[in-house]
Amino acid sequence: MKKRAGLSWLWFAIGIIYFFLPLVATFLFSLRGKKGVLSFVAYQHVFADPLFLKSFGFSLEMAILTVLVGLALIVPTAIWAHLKVPKARAVIEFFALLPFVIPPIILAFGLIRSYSSGPFSLVTSPVLLVAGYVIIAFPYIYRSVDAGLRAMDLRGLTEAAQSLGASWGTLLFRVVLPNLRTALLSAVFLTLAIVIGELTLAVLLAWPAFGPYMALMGRNLAYEPAALAILSFAMTWGAIALIQLLTRSGKDKEKGANLGAGAH
Repeated sequence: MKKRAGLSWLWFAIGIIYFFLPLVATFLFSLRGKKGVLSFVAYQHVFADPLFLKSFGFSLEMAILTVLVGLALIVPTAIWAHLKVPKARAVIEFFALLPFVIPPIILAFGLIRSYSSGPFSLVTSPVLLVAGYVIIAFPYIYRSVDAGLRAMDLRGLTEAAQSLGASWGTLLFRVVLPNLRTALLSAVFLTLAIVIGELTLAVLLAWPAFGPYMALMGRNLAYEPAALAILSFAMTWGAIALIQLLTRSGKDKEKGANLGAGAH
């Protein structure tokens, strides 16, 4: 048992080194923007660049729109499939795999080809970019929502709410969605991370997003791209920490409510 525990700790240490060593090296490299000393000059240059805030703000706006549209389309569909047509889940699973099979460059050319002319010309509109992002984020949103629905007794909750006279709107917003809080948060932050770092659609549709900005910095500069990589990593881990914080606070409130009900 001691030998097995020692091997477990050894592999854990190797994993930590494998994960954090490139990160530490990138961080140290980003601090060498000023010759001879370690400084945050590269980070100052990044934050002073007006294109940084402009591109990041645009990508954040597109990410929020993608989250709203994706959840509005996928959450009711997933609930309907679980309750009314369980066999349709296999079809939805198939469509959820397509964004992994079809390269984003093919998706971009297909969108341009389909909506570059005619009554639905959307090439110059961010609507087409959001639509492409929804397709890319579809597997992550659907699988998060589907996992949340599988974890609850959706049919039992639905029958109980309807027996008490709840409408479908009340059922959705006061019964199902509160129980999907963790799954929805996971879908939201995964979508934010995907959209903010996406490159292909933004480049081919010619929008000033954060992904093309990072690629441009990587071609022209040395230390600032490393600083951008560290900032992107920090934002991703910040989102994960926020998920954990919100989930834990929700569980603590629920536990407190249960304890109060038990005391009464």
